[in-house]
Amino acid sequence: MDALLVEDGQTLSSLVERFSMTRPAVAKHLRILEEAGLVVAKRRGREKLHFLNVVPIRQIHDRWITKYTEEWVAGMVGLKKELEQSMEKVFEIYIRATPQQVWEAITDPEIRARYNFGAFIDSDWSQGSHFEMVAPNAGGPLGEGEILEVDPPRRLVHSMHALWGLDVETEGTSRVTWDIEPIADSCRVTVTHDQLREGANEQLYGGWPMILSGLKTWLETGQELTTPGSLMYQAPDRT
Repeated sequence: MDALLVEDGQTLSSLVERFSMTRPAVAKHLRILEEAGLVVAKRRGREKLHFLNVVPIRQIHDRWITKYTEEWVAGMVGLKKELEQSMEKVFEIYIRATPQQVWEAITDPEIRARYNFGAFIDSDWSQGSHFEMVAPNAGGPLGEGEILEVDPPRRLVHSMHALWGLDVETEGTSRVTWDIEPIADSCRVTVTHDQLREGANEQLYGGWPMILSGLKTWLETGQELTTPGSLMYQAPDRT
């Protein structure tokens, strides 16, 4: 039996056509992957699309692999690059926190600086307001955008134009949607990064697993996730 490899934005019918498996067998595989948090399903009209969720893979990487060897990191980055080939990226994580706590961690510059390399500034979080992403040692803004939709503490949509390098600056503007859904005593946080051109620079969306892992670590433990990427723009004194 062929292994089920899910590419971003695939319907059940398109997956059935690719594998020598019956439709019920493919549906069973997808259900198992969804329950494990490795695949995220989203409705688009009558279609149900499936997206690879790399956040759990990144969490394993952050917790174990970087302790031992950078060669494993290179291998996982290569795997991630092979699996992500569409103009829409979806990332999902569960956090033991209230929707209000998650919302504040996303929008408060001081909290955001604790788990993310770029804090939002100059935004009043009203629709149409402009913001910049800054970091202590970046030497300039990392990005900028506009608030497109605000529904605290459940949904935030904003544009994003990356400015940390010429290679990403020329990619233009994309869109990021944060959906926060309460689940018992936790929240399911889904980030959808879309309006990306086909073959867009991976730097634009490759950092989301680290950002979401840092968000989860901060809200659940009050500790910072000290991975190589998150330390890149860290201030010398965090006390």
